[in-house]
Amino acid sequence: MTHPGRLLKQNKLFAGKELGQNFLADSSTAEMIVEKTGISKTSMVLEIGPGLGALTIPLARAAAGVIAVEKDRRLIPLLEQELAEEGIDNVEILNRNFLKTDLLNMAEDKKLVVVGNLPYNISSQILFRLIEQRACIEKAFLMFQKELAMRIAAPPGSRSYSRLSAVAQYASVITCIAHIAPSCFFPRPEVESTILEFDFICDNSLSRDQEYLLFEVMKAAFSKRRKSLKNSMAGTEMKFEKPFVEMILENAGIDAKRRAETLNVDEFKSIAMAVWQARQKGLDNEYKNFD
Repeated sequence: MTHPGRLLKQNKLFAGKELGQNFLADSSTAEMIVEKTGISKTSMVLEIGPGLGALTIPLARAAAGVIAVEKDRRLIPLLEQELAEEGIDNVEILNRNFLKTDLLNMAEDKKLVVVGNLPYNISSQILFRLIEQRACIEKAFLMFQKELAMRIAAPPGSRSYSRLSAVAQYASVITCIAHIAPSCFFPRPEVESTILEFDFICDNSLSRDQEYLLFEVMKAAFSKRRKSLKNSMAGTEMKFEKPFVEMILENAGIDAKRRAETLNVDEFKSIAMAVWQARQKGLDNEYKNFD
């Protein structure tokens, strides 16, 4: 691989700060990442943000094929050139915004392995998008800022546990794969990066609508994380009245004085199902009569 700094300079380009671009510049690190993914010649890989090909090249050599989704059209001719010089012909490059990409159509009948050095500024949004479409994904190996990665993997009860933690841990088993030093990137970021593996789970006990409700409940619970559940969940986008919140928490067996950061995934599911059952009985409308 050509060093990204050299490649950009030769073509009078620069890393787009607004796109959160920090290109992997160390080939041995790229090889290590691909080895840890366990990708084989039976794997179809979706790479988010291939950039200048540091990961694309070893991914393509290891996999049956790679679909590389790149938003920055400036980089595509350079990426095509790098792949051609390496004699690689099993990469399909798509110039599009990943957040508007339908993975279900892309995957066809085969589950994808997703790999990405994610732009720091939209990494959370990308993870939510993958969780929504995880039915067509086998696993994902994603690189985040270390601080965000630790929040995603944080256990209930810790100060770092958040809505993103709860959603990700509901939808997947998360494993920390490696920490990557700032010196491995160009331009050099100010923070260390971490690669997390997401082994996705499809919960057949919830319908699609019930799962969407679960995510709404998690969002409402964490909307005012320093407050108790009965206060944080009242008056949110879900338009819950406090008496209704107290009723569903009691039905779910959850102390209304607890905070969202103390709840595990199963407890959030219990709350969501209590809301679902109350709505089925029309009780949410009844409780709107309270002041």
